[in-house]
Amino acid sequence: MKNIFIINILLITSAFANLAVVEEVKISKKNALYSFAVRILHEDSGWDHYVDKYEVLDKDKNILATRTLWHPHENEQPFTRGLANIKIDSTINKVYIRAHDSVDGDSALYEIILP
Repeated sequence: MKNIFIINILLITSAFANLAVVEEVKISKKNALYSFAVRILHEDSGWDHYVDKYEVLDKDKNILATRTLWHPHENEQPFTRGLANIKIDSTINKVYIRAHDSVDGDSALYEIILP
């Protein structure tokens, strides 16, 4: 059985207007494996400035998984990319999603309660 949770959080924009923003995360769980569909907004301007990855982190900010983004999405905003079959220890009930762009670095953390 597959459970899907959609989490929308109203975000306050940063003074750094060009930081990536994680807008929405959809999580599904099958057995002990999680899948994430992450929607990111960023003013990608081409190869010189674009979102190049997002990460799933535990409460101590240890990286559990990384989705590398191999090209800019200047004509597709916001965009959603998935990351599947992530094994997360059953003692972990909350994770964070963090986007990263090639110039400004890490975005704010987006908190997710796991199903």
